Amino acid sequence: MTVPATDIAVPAPVARLARGAELTPVWLNNIGGLTFRTNDERFIKWGPRNDEASMRDEAERMRWARRWIRVPEVIEQGQDDEHEWLVTAALSGDSAVNPQWIAKPALAVRAIGEGLRMLHDTLPVEECPWEWSTATRVANAEARGIRVPDDLRETPPIDRLVVCHGDACAPNTLLDATGTPLAHVDLAALGTGDRWADIAVASMSTEWNYGPGWEDVLIHAYGLEPDRERMAYYRDLWNAT
Repeated sequence: MTVPATDIAVPAPVARLARGAELTPVWLNNIGGLTFRTNDERFIKWGPRNDEASMRDEAERMRWARRWIRVPEVIEQGQDDEHEWLVTAALSGDSAVNPQWIAKPALAVRAIGEGLRMLHDTLPVEECPWEWSTATRVANAEARGIRVPDDLRETPPIDRLVVCHGDACAPNTLLDATGTPLAHVDLAALGTGDRWADIAVASMSTEWNYGPGWEDVLIHAYGLEPDRERMAYYRDLWNAT
Protein backbone atom coordinates (compact mmCIF):
# COMPACT_ATOMS: atom_id res chain seq x y z
CA MET A 1 0.00 0.00 0.00
CA THR A 2 1.05 3.57 -0.64
CA VAL A 3 -0.21 7.03 0.21
CA PRO A 4 -1.76 8.46 -2.99
CA ALA A 5 -1.23 11.97 -4.29
CA THR A 6 -3.60 14.53 -2.82
CA ASP A 7 -4.83 15.48 -6.32
CA ILE A 8 -5.88 11.92 -7.22
CA ALA A 9 -9.20 11.71 -9.06
CA VAL A 10 -12.12 10.95 -6.76
CA PRO A 11 -14.31 8.13 -8.12
CA ALA A 12 -17.94 9.14 -8.58
CA PRO A 13 -19.27 6.64 -6.00
CA VAL A 14 -16.86 8.04 -3.40
CA ALA A 15 -18.02 11.59 -4.11
CA ARG A 16 -21.61 10.43 -3.67
CA LEU A 17 -20.84 8.65 -0.40
CA ALA A 18 -18.98 11.71 0.90
CA ARG A 19 -22.23 13.72 0.78
CA GLY A 20 -20.41 17.00 0.47
CA ALA A 21 -17.68 16.29 3.02
CA GLU A 22 -14.07 17.12 2.20
CA LEU A 23 -11.99 14.10 1.17
CA THR A 24 -8.34 13.33 1.91
CA PRO A 25 -6.81 10.27 0.17
CA VAL A 26 -4.95 8.06 2.64
CA TRP A 27 -4.28 4.67 0.99
CA LEU A 28 -3.84 3.22 -2.51
CA ASN A 29 -3.59 -0.57 -2.61
CA ASN A 30 -2.01 -2.84 -5.20
CA ILE A 31 -5.26 -3.55 -7.06
CA GLY A 32 -6.25 0.08 -7.44
CA GLY A 33 -8.43 0.37 -4.35
CA LEU A 34 -8.56 3.74 -2.64
CA THR A 35 -9.31 4.84 0.90
CA PHE A 36 -10.32 8.40 1.75
CA ARG A 37 -10.86 10.12 5.07
CA THR A 38 -13.63 12.70 5.32
CA ASN A 39 -13.59 15.83 7.44
CA ASP A 40 -16.64 14.52 9.32
CA GLU A 41 -14.67 11.54 10.67
CA ARG A 42 -15.49 8.74 8.26
CA PHE A 43 -13.38 6.46 6.08
CA ILE A 44 -14.57 5.53 2.59
CA LYS A 45 -12.98 2.50 0.93
CA TRP A 46 -13.61 1.92 -2.79
CA GLY A 47 -12.08 -0.45 -5.30
CA PRO A 48 -12.48 -3.30 -7.77
CA ARG A 49 -14.53 -6.25 -6.58
CA ASN A 50 -12.19 -8.77 -4.97
CA ASP A 51 -12.94 -12.49 -5.01
CA GLU A 52 -10.30 -13.19 -2.34
CA ALA A 53 -11.92 -11.14 0.43
CA SER A 54 -14.68 -8.66 -0.31
CA MET A 55 -15.78 -5.54 1.50
CA ARG A 56 -19.03 -7.33 2.23
CA ASP A 57 -16.94 -9.96 4.03
CA GLU A 58 -15.16 -7.20 5.90
CA ALA A 59 -18.39 -5.50 6.97
CA GLU A 60 -19.85 -8.78 8.26
CA ARG A 61 -16.74 -9.60 10.24
CA MET A 62 -16.37 -6.14 11.76
CA ARG A 63 -19.98 -6.17 12.91
CA TRP A 64 -19.34 -9.54 14.55
CA ALA A 65 -15.93 -8.73 16.06
CA ARG A 66 -16.88 -5.38 17.58
CA ARG A 67 -18.94 -7.18 20.20
CA TRP A 68 -15.62 -8.10 21.84
CA ILE A 69 -12.82 -5.90 20.46
CA ARG A 70 -12.45 -2.38 19.13
CA VAL A 71 -12.88 -2.21 15.35
CA PRO A 72 -14.46 0.49 13.15
CA GLU A 73 -18.23 0.81 13.14
CA VAL A 74 -19.74 -0.02 9.75
CA ILE A 75 -21.92 2.81 8.42
CA GLU A 76 -22.60 1.61 4.87
CA GLN A 77 -21.47 -1.11 2.47
CA GLY A 78 -22.38 -1.88 -1.12
CA GLN A 79 -21.24 -2.96 -4.56
CA ASP A 80 -22.11 -2.80 -8.24
CA ASP A 81 -21.02 -5.02 -11.14
CA GLU A 82 -17.39 -3.87 -11.03
CA HIS A 83 -16.67 -2.09 -7.76
CA GLU A 84 -17.38 -2.25 -4.05
CA TRP A 85 -17.31 0.26 -1.20
CA LEU A 86 -17.33 0.44 2.55
CA VAL A 87 -17.94 3.43 4.83
CA THR A 88 -16.84 3.25 8.47
CA ALA A 89 -16.62 5.62 11.40
CA ALA A 90 -13.10 6.90 12.04
CA LEU A 91 -11.34 5.88 15.24
CA SER A 92 -9.08 8.14 17.24
CA GLY A 93 -5.86 6.21 16.66
CA ASP A 94 -3.31 6.09 13.83
CA SER A 95 -1.97 3.15 11.86
CA ALA A 96 1.19 1.59 13.24
CA VAL A 97 2.92 2.65 10.02
CA ASN A 98 2.07 6.32 10.47
CA PRO A 99 5.34 8.30 10.16
CA GLN A 100 5.44 9.02 13.90
CA TRP A 101 5.50 5.26 14.59
CA ILE A 102 7.87 4.41 11.76
CA ALA A 103 10.26 6.71 13.63
CA LYS A 104 9.74 4.65 16.82
CA PRO A 105 9.88 1.04 15.58
CA ALA A 106 10.63 -0.55 18.95
CA LEU A 107 7.45 0.89 20.44
CA ALA A 108 5.29 0.22 17.36
CA VAL A 109 6.42 -3.36 16.81
CA ARG A 110 5.84 -4.31 20.43
CA ALA A 111 2.39 -2.75 20.28
CA ILE A 112 1.50 -4.79 17.20
CA GLY A 113 2.53 -8.00 18.97
CA GLU A 114 0.61 -7.09 22.11
CA GLY A 115 -2.45 -6.09 20.08
CA LEU A 116 -2.43 -9.34 18.14
CA ARG A 117 -2.24 -11.35 21.36
CA MET A 118 -5.19 -9.37 22.71
CA LEU A 119 -7.23 -10.13 19.61
CA HIS A 120 -6.41 -13.84 19.82
CA ASP A 121 -7.18 -14.03 23.54
CA THR A 122 -10.47 -12.13 23.27
CA LEU A 123 -12.38 -13.26 20.19
CA PRO A 124 -14.31 -16.49 20.92
CA VAL A 125 -13.39 -19.40 18.67
CA GLU A 126 -16.59 -21.28 19.45
CA GLU A 127 -18.76 -18.39 18.24
CA CYS A 128 -16.84 -17.52 15.09
CA PRO A 129 -18.74 -18.50 11.92
CA TRP A 130 -15.73 -18.30 9.57
CA GLU A 131 -12.52 -20.27 9.00
CA TRP A 132 -9.07 -19.15 7.94
CA SER A 133 -7.75 -22.69 7.85
CA THR A 134 -5.28 -24.00 5.29
CA ALA A 135 -8.05 -25.94 3.53
CA THR A 136 -10.24 -22.85 3.26
CA ARG A 137 -7.39 -20.69 2.00
CA VAL A 138 -6.27 -23.25 -0.58
CA ALA A 139 -9.84 -23.66 -1.84
CA ASN A 140 -10.21 -19.88 -2.10
CA ALA A 141 -6.97 -19.60 -4.05
CA GLU A 142 -7.88 -22.39 -6.44
CA ALA A 143 -11.28 -20.80 -7.09
CA ARG A 144 -9.30 -17.77 -8.28
CA GLY A 145 -7.18 -19.92 -10.60
CA ILE A 146 -4.09 -20.18 -8.39
CA ARG A 147 -2.21 -23.50 -8.35
CA VAL A 148 -1.12 -24.11 -4.75
CA PRO A 149 1.97 -26.33 -4.29
CA ASP A 150 1.19 -29.79 -2.93
CA ASP A 151 3.58 -29.44 0.01
CA LEU A 152 1.45 -26.59 1.40
CA ARG A 153 -1.62 -28.78 1.68
CA GLU A 154 -0.15 -30.57 4.71
CA THR A 155 -0.54 -28.19 7.62
CA PRO A 156 1.72 -28.38 10.70
CA PRO A 157 -0.14 -29.49 13.83
CA ILE A 158 -2.13 -26.59 15.23
CA ASP A 159 -0.37 -24.94 18.15
CA ARG A 160 -3.44 -23.01 19.35
CA LEU A 161 -6.70 -22.47 17.50
CA VAL A 162 -7.77 -18.81 17.65
CA VAL A 163 -9.84 -16.35 15.69
CA CYS A 164 -7.18 -15.00 13.32
CA HIS A 165 -7.15 -11.47 11.98
CA GLY A 166 -6.42 -12.82 8.49
CA ASP A 167 -4.26 -9.86 7.44
CA ALA A 168 -2.23 -8.99 10.52
CA CYS A 169 0.31 -6.86 8.65
CA ALA A 170 1.60 -3.84 10.55
CA PRO A 171 -0.67 -1.19 8.95
CA ASN A 172 -3.78 -2.95 10.26
CA THR A 173 -3.10 -2.23 13.94
CA LEU A 174 -4.12 1.22 15.18
CA LEU A 175 -2.23 2.81 18.07
CA ASP A 176 -3.35 5.54 20.43
CA ALA A 177 -1.32 8.66 21.16
CA THR A 178 0.87 6.80 23.67
CA GLY A 179 1.68 3.92 21.29
CA THR A 180 -0.72 1.49 22.96
CA PRO A 181 -2.68 -0.87 20.67
CA LEU A 182 -6.13 0.62 20.20
CA ALA A 183 -7.98 -1.25 17.43
CA HIS A 184 -7.72 -3.44 14.35
CA VAL A 185 -8.84 -2.79 10.77
CA ASP A 186 -9.11 -4.71 7.47
CA LEU A 187 -10.79 -7.82 8.84
CA ALA A 188 -12.12 -9.22 5.55
CA ALA A 189 -10.37 -12.58 6.03
CA LEU A 190 -11.02 -12.98 9.78
CA GLY A 191 -11.64 -16.59 10.77
CA THR A 192 -10.43 -19.48 12.91
CA GLY A 193 -6.94 -20.85 12.37
CA ASP A 194 -3.63 -21.53 14.06
CA ARG A 195 -2.31 -18.42 15.79
CA TRP A 196 0.97 -18.84 13.91
CA ALA A 197 -0.84 -18.09 10.66
CA ASP A 198 -1.24 -14.52 11.94
CA ILE A 199 2.03 -14.30 13.84
CA ALA A 200 4.06 -15.39 10.82
CA VAL A 201 2.59 -12.67 8.62
CA ALA A 202 2.64 -9.94 11.27
CA SER A 203 6.30 -10.56 12.05
CA MET A 204 7.20 -10.79 8.35
CA SER A 205 5.56 -7.43 7.73
CA THR A 206 7.85 -5.70 10.22
CA GLU A 207 10.70 -5.90 7.72
CA TRP A 208 8.58 -4.32 4.99
CA ASN A 209 7.61 -1.42 7.24
CA TYR A 210 10.44 -0.92 9.74
CA GLY A 211 13.43 -2.69 8.24
CA PRO A 212 15.24 -5.88 9.31
CA GLY A 213 15.68 -7.05 12.87
CA TRP A 214 12.19 -6.58 14.32
CA GLU A 215 10.53 -9.95 13.70
CA ASP A 216 11.45 -11.55 17.00
CA VAL A 217 10.64 -8.36 18.91
CA LEU A 218 7.03 -8.71 17.77
CA ILE A 219 6.88 -12.40 18.66
CA HIS A 220 8.33 -11.81 22.12
CA ALA A 221 5.83 -8.98 22.67
CA TYR A 222 3.09 -11.45 21.74
CA GLY A 223 4.45 -13.70 24.49
CA LEU A 224 6.13 -16.55 22.61
CA GLU A 225 9.46 -17.75 21.34
CA PRO A 226 9.73 -17.93 17.53
CA ASP A 227 8.54 -21.19 15.97
CA ARG A 228 10.64 -21.14 12.80
CA GLU A 229 8.99 -24.16 11.21
CA ARG A 230 5.44 -22.87 11.55
CA MET A 231 6.53 -19.37 10.56
CA ALA A 232 8.14 -20.65 7.36
CA TYR A 233 5.08 -22.71 6.47
CA TYR A 234 2.55 -19.94 7.02
CA ARG A 235 4.66 -17.38 5.19
CA ASP A 236 4.90 -19.70 2.20
CA LEU A 237 1.14 -20.26 2.36
CA TRP A 238 0.55 -16.49 2.50
CA ASN A 239 2.76 -15.90 -0.51
CA ALA A 240 1.20 -18.78 -2.47
CA THR A 241 -2.43 -17.89 -1.89
